[in-house]
Amino acid sequence: VSHSSKRWMISSNGQTKWVKRYCSGAGRRVMSGLLLCTGDMKHVDKYMHDKQFVLQLAVWGLRGVARVILANNPLSGALILAALFWDSPWQGLLGTLGVLASTLTAVIIGQDSAEVEGGLHGFNGMLVSLLMGVFSSAGPWYWWLLLPVCFGSAMCVFLFSGLSSVLDRWDLPVSVFPFNTIIVLYLLCTGPDNPYFPHHPAAPPVTFPNVKQTCLHSSMLKVTRGILLGVGQIFACGALWPSLLILGAVLLYSPLLAAHALLGSAVGTMAGLSMAVRHESLYSGLSGFNGSLGCMAVGGLFFTFSWRTHLFAIASAFLSAYADIALSNLLGTVGLPACSWAATLTATLMLLLTGSLAAYRIPMAQVMAPEHN
Repeated sequence: VSHSSKRWMISSNGQTKWVKRYCSGAGRRVMSGLLLCTGDMKHVDKYMHDKQFVLQLAVWGLRGVARVILANNPLSGALILAALFWDSPWQGLLGTLGVLASTLTAVIIGQDSAEVEGGLHGFNGMLVSLLMGVFSSAGPWYWWLLLPVCFGSAMCVFLFSGLSSVLDRWDLPVSVFPFNTIIVLYLLCTGPDNPYFPHHPAAPPVTFPNVKQTCLHSSMLKVTRGILLGVGQIFACGALWPSLLILGAVLLYSPLLAAHALLGSAVGTMAGLSMAVRHESLYSGLSGFNGSLGCMAVGGLFFTFSWRTHLFAIASAFLSAYADIALSNLLGTVGLPACSWAATLTATLMLLLTGSLAAYRIPMAQVMAPEHN
């Protein structure tokens, strides 16, 4: 009995070791597969190099979708596009059309192939199309809107090309200057009562007189929800679950970037609370998205991550948020939105800083996922 028990124990130990080896091997394979889906996914570009143009265009477009939120990952772009269709099929269609129109325009006029493949000519067109849909008062499925969507998205490529020749001298990104310019020009040209392309006028974040502290306490849950929506509002998405999917897409690309996205949105919401902006702006995430963009740009993307640049990112988020409130009050008087002018200008100024923080700055050609910078 003793001998058979020993044999059974040896056999059991052998099986246990085999199971552990198998599980550890399977775990490593799963982890390796997940790591292939994170970061910039450069291996996808190598794989698509000799594939059909339609497949290449899809990857370029998905990178352009992710570029809106400072990511460079086609899988993240696919998740974001799914979130937009989940929130509104019409907005998803407009965004898809915008990114394809601008990317194809860049291919036709012979823009730099590396820029096209990296999605740099797609994200401005997508933002233009999304904002045209959001501000349109004609309602969803107004097919005539596709005309300015395609035209405005294509024009972004020309602005991007012209601005890049100027900003490259200081090693600055063109960012979303084309989008901000085109959407303001479009809204100024059409006007709220245009018979073909009417739109809702933007309202300034008017303050509430005599706001009581008890009102703030009773709405903290809505304010917290607004912080999450601040990430989704980068894509003009005001629904909670699609916004969480967008945040998950950023997390897939870079956990550090996702953390700064949430942190920046919280900072922007705090800035809105301190200025007593309209409650709708707080609850919908409109107070947070510029702070989110400003925080992400500095917190590991364009600067090497450290405790100094982390504090720098928080300062950038505050400056972006307060600048957004000021610009919204100014432009709102004539019915225009501030869009992402605040975050764009703030990030550009931060990149021009001199002194000890300039040593942490990463050259534009070497910018990757924050974990790899």
